[in-house]
Amino acid sequence: MRTDVGGREWSVVVAAAQAGDRRALEELLQGWLPLVYNVVGRALNGHADVDDVVQETMLRAVDNLGTLRDPDSFRSWLMAIAMRQIRDRARRGKDRRPTEGPPQEAGDFVELSVLRLQLEGQRREVAEAVRWLDAEDRQLLSLWWLEVAGELTRRELAAAVGISRQHAAVRVQRMKARLETSRGIVRALAGACPELPALTARWHGRPDSVWRKRLARHLRGCGCCGDAREPVVPADRLIAGIALVPVPAGFTLSLAFGGKTAAAATTAGWSAKALSALAKPAVAVTAGATLVAGGAYVVVRTPDAPPARTAPAPTAARTTVRPPAAPASPPPSASPTPAPTPSATRQKAVYGTVVDAVDRAPDPDTPPAALPRRPETGITSTGGAKAVMQHRGDGVTLSGRGYVQVRWQILPKSRPGALVMPAWTGLRGKLFHVASGGGRRMDDPLAGSPDGYATGMGGPAIGYAVLPAGTQQMWQNEYFYLDGNVTLTVNERGCDYGVIVFPSTWQAVHQDVATGPAQGAIRYGLVRDDGKDSAPVPQYLTRTTPADPATVAQRSRV
Repeated sequence: MRTDVGGREWSVVVAAAQAGDRRALEELLQGWLPLVYNVVGRALNGHADVDDVVQETMLRAVDNLGTLRDPDSFRSWLMAIAMRQIRDRARRGKDRRPTEGPPQEAGDFVELSVLRLQLEGQRREVAEAVRWLDAEDRQLLSLWWLEVAGELTRRELAAAVGISRQHAAVRVQRMKARLETSRGIVRALAGACPELPALTARWHGRPDSVWRKRLARHLRGCGCCGDAREPVVPADRLIAGIALVPVPAGFTLSLAFGGKTAAAATTAGWSAKALSALAKPAVAVTAGATLVAGGAYVVVRTPDAPPARTAPAPTAARTTVRPPAAPASPPPSASPTPAPTPSATRQKAVYGTVVDAVDRAPDPDTPPAALPRRPETGITSTGGAKAVMQHRGDGVTLSGRGYVQVRWQILPKSRPGALVMPAWTGLRGKLFHVASGGGRRMDDPLAGSPDGYATGMGGPAIGYAVLPAGTQQMWQNEYFYLDGNVTLTVNERGCDYGVIVFPSTWQAVHQDVATGPAQGAIRYGLVRDDGKDSAPVPQYLTRTTPADPATVAQRSRV
C-alpha cells in the first residue's frame, strides 16, 4: 500500500486492526473517514443520505475487515465498499414511492466545498460545474478527484467502479468532457450574454442534464459565451490544488462489533482478538476535534485513547557533519543595523516564547546583522549528507548540536494550490530558526524567468503556491540550529513541493546570508538569531510525535 493519507504505511495498521488492536482500528477510522466522506459527499452532492452512506460504508468496512486477505489492498477495497453503498442509495431513491415526496437536501456539497476551502476563480468554477453532472458522472468524478489529488491510482479507481483500467480511461475522458462543458455553462450564467435571459426564462434554476444539453447547444453557437475572459486551466490542474473538505464537527461513528452481535461478527470473520478489542465500550470517533492545516484531515481521539503510535523512523544511512575550525568570534557585520525578527526580543525569555510569524522582506541591499555563533559538535542525519524529500510522508531525523539547512523547491507548474507545510516533530532539546538565505525570498519577482514563473511561488500562467494564513514566507534556504534531536516530515498535498535537508555549519550559514546583489543575488540574507533563548522557533514544531505530522499546529508550543 502506498504511503499516503498523512504519509502512513497503512498495511501494518490494517494488519494490526485485523488482529484485534483497538488503537489500530481507531487509526484506520481517523485516517480514512475524511476520504470516504469526500467520495460520498461529492458523489451524492450533499444529499440527506450522505451521513448515512458514510456511516454504512465505515460499518461494513469494520464488519468485513477480518475477511480482507491482503492489507495492501485496503484502500481500493474501502473505495469499492463506498461505491457500492452509493449505488445502493441511488437504487433505493428510484424505488421511493411518490407519496414519500422528493428527498430533502442536507446541504449542497459544492457550496460546502466553496465555503470551507475558500475556493475562488476557476477552482470555484470547477466545483460549481459538478452540479451539472449526472449521478453516474458524479460518482466517477468523486474517485477521479482523489486520483488527481494523489490519493488513488487509476488501478484503484477502476477496481472501485468494477471495470477494467482501459474502460476506466474511456469513462474518465467522457466525464471530463462533460465537466468542461459544465464549466462553460457556469461561466456563461455568470456572464452578460444578451440571449441567455430569454433562453433560461423557463428554467427552474436547478442544474440537470436536460438544461445542460440546451445550454451547451447555445454555447457552441454563441460568440459571447464562447469567448473566455482568461485562459482556461485544465480541470485536473485545478483540482490538484484543492484539499479535502473536512468532516463536519459532530459527525460520529459508533462501532460495537462493527454494528453486529458477537455471533454475527464471528460469522463475518472476526478473530477472537478483534472481538475482544471491540467488546469494550463502543469506539466513538468524532470529527469535531482538531482540523489539520488546509482542512484535509480530522484528528480523531476518544477520551480514554492512548497516545497515537508514531510512524517508523527512516532507515537511510547516517551522516555526521563536523564543523571546521573557525575563529572564536564572528567577523564584524557589514552593517550595524539589527535584523528584523518576528517578535521583539525579551530579556530572560523562556525558550519557545518567540515563534516565527508573517514578516516583511528586508531591504534587498542591506547586509544582515552579525550571526551569533552557537556551540557546534556536528549534526547526524538519517538522510545522509543530502536528504531529498519530495513526497508526502518523506522524513529525516536530525540529532546533535549544530546548524541545519533546509532548501525549498516549490513546483506550482506541476501542481499549484494550497501548500501544506512540513512539520517538525518529536523535539528533544531546542530548535531555533536562525537565518534565511539563498539570495532570495520565494516570493521575490524573477525577471525573465522561464516556464511561467513570475516568482518562486508561481505565476499567472501556471498558478501559484498558496501558504496557509499566518505562515511565514520561506526563503530559498532556511537555516536552523539544533541542540538535541527532531524529525522533519514533508506533508505535501495540494501544491507540489519538496525540501532538501543538509547538515551545515556556522561558516556556511554566514557565507550564504552575507551574499548580496553585488554577487548576483536578489537580496542579502536575513539573520534572525540573537544568540539567546529569545531567538525564534519555527512554526509547525512540537515535542509530540503525532501519527499524522500534518496535524501539528502552526503556532508552536515547545
